Amino acid sequence: MRLLPILLASLLLAGCAQSPSQPPADPGLYQALGGKPGITRLVEAMLLNVAQDPRIVSHFKNVDPVRLRDKLVEKFCVEAGGPCVYSGDSMAEAHKGQNISKAEFNALVEDLLKAMDSQGIPVPVQNRLIARLAPQREEVIHK
Repeated sequence: MRLLPILLASLLLAGCAQSPSQPPADPGLYQALGGKPGITRLVEAMLLNVAQDPRIVSHFKNVDPVRLRDKLVEKFCVEAGGPCVYSGDSMAEAHKGQNISKAEFNALVEDLLKAMDSQGIPVPVQNRLIARLAPQREEVIHK
């Protein structure tokens, strides 16, 4: 059922406003996502969803898509416990001046969930990744 992961993601993302700390390390998440090749496919699928999402595509119109893909792969890889190093800006700096609303942030999460579904990532693994990314919500919204 698709509603459960969306509901869980919404609850996780809402809860992170109260608890900005990072969840404990999640051994095995990197492998469960298929390593760097799997994360790359996931990010590419998510960006294709974003490109077709009228709710948020305008935020990406002046962004270098290759750089964005590469930095998101690094970020997801690090968050999943992989052997990557994130070399991009902080989330707050990367989103400075964009004034992203909660609804727009949630649209991105929906696009990520849809991408995970399309890649055959099991819901428990999806939830583990969302839990790793959720604490960054406050660094993005209304910045």
